[in-house]
Amino acid sequence: MNPERMKARGIGFKTLFAGTMSGFQLRFNKQAVGKEGVAYANIAYHPASRVEGVLYELNCPKDIGLMDKYEGNPYRYSRDVFQLSSSKGTINAWVYVANKAMLKDGLLPEKLYLDHLLGGREWHSENYYQWLVNHPSIDNDCKGAPSSVNGLIYNV
Repeated sequence: MNPERMKARGIGFKTLFAGTMSGFQLRFNKQAVGKEGVAYANIAYHPASRVEGVLYELNCPKDIGLMDKYEGNPYRYSRDVFQLSSSKGTINAWVYVANKAMLKDGLLPEKLYLDHLLGGREWHSENYYQWLVNHPSIDNDCKGAPSSVNGLIYNV
């Protein structure tokens, strides 16, 4: 959800805007590889919920392959088309969903990872943003909390 992270990864986009998925819920239940107890974001069906996110119109449709590399498609996440609501109306967009083999309950995101989701503040409602701000996370204080493996801070 962080436009600066997209730019840092070399993934160009023409526009970005808010999008929501009704009937789904954001969960932190995708196991990080090599980081026991650490979660990455996922979505799951939940009829009474909705997920808020940032939609990117990529410079070129084939650039979705760049995203696949960072999201671990097709092994860690699968890329599927979902219908979303946006300021531009109802649109179909690619969404990454964690593969079942990667799911585990009782996980928490690292604070640095959660900060990337918070980077989408401009495109979130205040309630959704506050939910993310207050979500429990693992502190990246380098005092025993999981924070890196072989010098890597993030894993996809």
